[in-house]
Amino acid sequence: MADPSSYRPRPGEIPDSPGVYRFRDEHRRVIYVGKAKSLRQRLANYFQDLANLHPRTRTMVTTAASVEWTVVSTEVEALQLEYSWIKEYDPRFNVKYRDDKSYPYLAVTMNEEFPRVQVMRGQKKKGVRYFGPYGHAWAIRDTVDLLLRVFPVRTCSAGVFKNAARTGRPCLLGYIGKCSAPCVGRITPDDHWDLADEFCDFMAGRTGTYLRRLERQMAEAAEDMEYERAARLRDDIGALKKAMEKSAVVLADATDADLIAVAEDELEAAVQIFHVRGGRVRGQRGWVTDKVEEVTTGALVEHALQQLYGEESGDAVPKEVLVPALPDPVEPVQQWLTERRGSGVSLRIPQRGDKKALMETVQRNAQQALVLHKTKRASDLTTRSRALEEIAEALDLDSAPLRIECYDISHLQGDDVVASMVVFEDGLARKSEYRRFQIKGFEGQDDVRSMHEVITRRFRRYLAEKEKTGEWADGEGLTDGDRQADGADGVGGAGAADDAAALTDGPALKDDDGRPKRFAYPPQLVVVDGGQPQVAAAQRALDELGIDDIAVCGLAKRLEEVWLPREDDPVVLPRTSEGLYLLQRVRDEAHRFAITYQRAKRAKRFRSSPLDDVPGLGETRKQALIKHFGSVKKLRSATIDQICEVPGIGRKTAETVAVALARATPAAPAVNTATGEIMDEDDGAPETTADAPGEPVSAGTPDERRGQER
Repeated sequence: MADPSSYRPRPGEIPDSPGVYRFRDEHRRVIYVGKAKSLRQRLANYFQDLANLHPRTRTMVTTAASVEWTVVSTEVEALQLEYSWIKEYDPRFNVKYRDDKSYPYLAVTMNEEFPRVQVMRGQKKKGVRYFGPYGHAWAIRDTVDLLLRVFPVRTCSAGVFKNAARTGRPCLLGYIGKCSAPCVGRITPDDHWDLADEFCDFMAGRTGTYLRRLERQMAEAAEDMEYERAARLRDDIGALKKAMEKSAVVLADATDADLIAVAEDELEAAVQIFHVRGGRVRGQRGWVTDKVEEVTTGALVEHALQQLYGEESGDAVPKEVLVPALPDPVEPVQQWLTERRGSGVSLRIPQRGDKKALMETVQRNAQQALVLHKTKRASDLTTRSRALEEIAEALDLDSAPLRIECYDISHLQGDDVVASMVVFEDGLARKSEYRRFQIKGFEGQDDVRSMHEVITRRFRRYLAEKEKTGEWADGEGLTDGDRQADGADGVGGAGAADDAAALTDGPALKDDDGRPKRFAYPPQLVVVDGGQPQVAAAQRALDELGIDDIAVCGLAKRLEEVWLPREDDPVVLPRTSEGLYLLQRVRDEAHRFAITYQRAKRAKRFRSSPLDDVPGLGETRKQALIKHFGSVKKLRSATIDQICEVPGIGRKTAETVAVALARATPAAPAVNTATGEIMDEDDGAPETTADAPGEPVSAGTPDERRGQER
């Protein structure tokens, strides 16, 4: 615990002007970012008697080891810089609204030749029109299903579209009239684009004109005794009205506004947002945050506005934003919103009428969200704190291990030896810092040597970065830049890389910009999956590097015993211990992450094609053959003349390919080829490999593989 007086700036050093400040910990990690109208007055509030500070503010200033600031010209610049730094550094102590999901939008890809209607999440793309957000993806699909009867816009993926165009047959939606089938030329690109534009107009709220036009057409068809057409138009009108009923009118027509409500107590706050477009509630979302210091409702609103509109521009920022309290001062925030939209934005508190009544509804939703969150999280926060305290007590640590790293080794009978590193901070997984290792120094079932190598490599990097070299310390094959595509838990990234990736991945390390560095932050506790030998190997690696301030323990699977270095007897925690449960979760996560990576490597090694054995057939012509026929099975049944139709394939090559495929026997797949799923024997959840979906991962039956895997 640091003493704030040890890094308090000297009198007169802090300027009395607008700016943004950063608190850093002893490892130079930015832990808090704030802005101030007067830096001198604001920072002085942190360096007072600790007893007068908010409990979490006190934790922040005692965790920090230094403070620095940047002077700006205006408060608007301070607001923009604060938002940029919070996004860049992800400070631990800042107000962060925890959104439990990425909200889905209804998107129309108007930037394509044949626009497509689909559900989209994540970052918005240029040229795509978005409607929402919606609370659930199924709500979007229900709405689209009703509207496709009237607006039969394409909804299929690029692969399905190309396959239909190649075969000349539309998909099922084309046969039942819910797609205009542009893939087979039933509608021209211009007409299909106009149809998608009408769909967007209807979703944007311009419904009255379109409904009146359909009613007029229905009356004309009935007058001309075209009763079938009139009945079809009648059903179209009913479908549109049913879709409109899903979002009732709550404000006057053409009202575009966002309503933000806040419910809070001393420690937490919940934010609810209603998106009103065209007088109708088009979407709803909510966040929950921990209050690090004593912030006002206006300050919480300001942070919510930053998160809500920080990445938005243009019409995504509405003309009117209704809030329960105004930020202080309000002018910089209002000017910032105006710049984001490109025109005036009204930021105000509703006083009367329909808008005040709707704000009360949003406020009730915020109150309910806070109550529900506290019901779910109260015991969880207490449990995690108790678990960390129990671990510290059992292992005789000076303080609770806020950062825990766990390592596991995985291989298949000594082949494809890999290791994993998972990180838990404050008892929660921090998946952005997971790392994977390739063990290339040797092969064989020697977990002890593998563990020694992994710990050595990880902490050799830590020491190198601690010395502020700004470069990698060695050229070993650590694939730390890779993040495995993990269907079970959503760890993002690509597949395994070569050793060179460890040297070239990511930006250059800089000591003074605060950017997180891959191995710059040491854990308080290293956990290894194994017993006394693995623990001894890990401790020996740390001793050889001269590191003596990191605790090591191992968790053996057989009896769930906790082993410590240089101890003959294990530490046995009670089965009901929260500390043991946390260690088990950390160990199991490391094992899952390691075995998933090992399987991905194994799938690459076993993946093969009969075309690989054709002499003189390079990668380009192999891809051309597969692209032309669609699969090896169809290629095997093709004639030599049909193979010659592929660009770059002569008759002699075609004959060689035909002979090679005739000799090759199709391998029986070891997975469900209909779904492409590989059953994960570790946790029973299906995992589809990103590199080779639906391909065999190894020889032998699932039971045999389960017995061979480590």
